[in-house]
Amino acid sequence: MRRRHFLHLTGALLTSILLAGCASPQYLQLSPERSASVPQTGAGQQVTVIATDARESEVIGTRAGGSMSTSQITVSSHELIPQLQAEAERAVRDMGFNPTREAAQGRPSITLELANLNYAKGDSGQPLIDEARLEGVFRAIAQNKGTTYTGTYTSRRTQGYAIKPGEDANTRMLNDLLSDGLNRAFSDPELGRLLAR
Repeated sequence: MRRRHFLHLTGALLTSILLAGCASPQYLQLSPERSASVPQTGAGQQVTVIATDARESEVIGTRAGGSMSTSQITVSSHELIPQLQAEAERAVRDMGFNPTREAAQGRPSITLELANLNYAKGDSGQPLIDEARLEGVFRAIAQNKGTTYTGTYTSRRTQGYAIKPGEDANTRMLNDLLSDGLNRAFSDPELGRLLAR
C-alpha cells in the first residue's frame, strides 16, 4: 500500500515537472554572427552604422503554438540589438570602411533593421512529430549622396521534433537563422557599391 502511494506521488511529481517544463516561458539571449565573406569596396571612408529593432513585439511566438503567455518565447531588443550593432560594424569594417555610430551631413550610412522574427508551430504531417517554423527578416538601408538602396533578406527554417525544444535548442536555432540573415545582407554587393560612391 505504501509503495503504491509512493509510485502515485512520484508519477504525479514527474507529470507536474514535465508540464511545467513545457509551459514555462523562454527568454532567449541571442548572439548571431556573420560568417560569409563581404565585398571589398571601401577605402577607409567613414560610414555611419546603426542597428535597430523594427519588430512590433519582443514576443516571437509560443512553444505550444497557441497564445498562452506561459509558453511565450521572448527575444529582448536591448540584448539583441547591441549584438547586431557589433556585427554590422564588423561587416562594414571588413568591407574596407571605417564604421562610426555618429551621423554627419554627407556621410554615407547603413541601417540594419530587424524587421521580423517569428517562431510558429507547424504541421509535420507525421504522427508524434511536431515542427517549429522560424522566420527572420532583415532590412538593410544604405544611403549616400542622395541615393538610397534598401535590401530585404529573409531566412526560414523548419525543425521537426518529438519533444518540445528547450531554451538551448531554441537559442541555437534562432542564432543560426539570424546568422544566415546577416550573411545574406552583408554579402549583397549593392550595399558596398552604394557606400563606396
